[in-house]
Amino acid sequence: MGKRICVIGGGRWGKNHIRTLSKIGCLAAIVESNEDRLKEFLLQYPSVRGYTELDEAIAERYDGYTVAVPAELHFSVGMKLLEKGLNVLMEKPMTITAQESEQLVDMAQKNNVRLMVGHVLMFHPAIRKIKELIEGKKIGKLYYIYSNRLNLGTIRTEESVFSSFAPHDISVLNYLTGEHPIAIEAKGERFLQKNICDCTITQLEYPHNVHGHIFVSWLHPFKQQLLVVIGSEGMISFDDATKEREIHFYNKKIKFNDGIPAKIENPDEIIAYEKKMPLEEELRYFVLHTDSEITINDGKAGLEVVKILEKVQNIIEEKND
Repeated sequence: MGKRICVIGGGRWGKNHIRTLSKIGCLAAIVESNEDRLKEFLLQYPSVRGYTELDEAIAERYDGYTVAVPAELHFSVGMKLLEKGLNVLMEKPMTITAQESEQLVDMAQKNNVRLMVGHVLMFHPAIRKIKELIEGKKIGKLYYIYSNRLNLGTIRTEESVFSSFAPHDISVLNYLTGEHPIAIEAKGERFLQKNICDCTITQLEYPHNVHGHIFVSWLHPFKQQLLVVIGSEGMISFDDATKEREIHFYNKKIKFNDGIPAKIENPDEIIAYEKKMPLEEELRYFVLHTDSEITINDGKAGLEVVKILEKVQNIIEEKND
């Protein structure tokens, strides 16, 4: 694709960036402070340059930088890159606070560079298909959406389960509704650590009486990444944690006859979609747009997600004080 991309951070998610960028022929460099880990990467990708210091990679001015370091470092690393006029793909969440995210957005605009946030589900072909079904009125008027993201682990010691898991769900709900929430309510519970929530339930109200519900937990007996969409003429479900990863359309609805509600059920169907790797699609998009406008997951979209994360965290802390 003719672009040189540098990956900053070779940890749990950064290694996926490294592998995928190598696959599409754009991996040029890796920044990793752990020297032993960096040596392993360089043995695996011998044509790639490696750095233990970020400033050395900045000096090379690659076409783009993907940032996959811990969330608490996103602001400092991102600002350093944007101040130098470099294109950045920042993993989610964009930053810890909305104020930090606003500063990154302002700096990207000031220096006329690209800032993108890694809400990878925006590139999931199933999520895009569900958006298409909603816009095509397959389910009639959209009523509500709920999203469950559940698993046993990975448990964080520096951030709550909502900050860790829910950015995916927030970005999906905003995308599918085409709106930002106008009211938020939330509740969180702490079991394993004093100040870290292990499960949260969040309710989001969107314009036009559309509602969203997010349930996230890392203290759960099985893995589930379930999205359910309810409308006036039908319903959709998709569980990304299943082997089949099928989109199910339920031809079911409630109609009133002379004021009496009646349940109407017709045969369900499985909706076909093209199964591509979301991360590969996301990174291809970033590479292709290092010289043009980012319209999917730009810095402003990332900022909106952080605003919601911050709002929910404040609500939960007020209730638990």
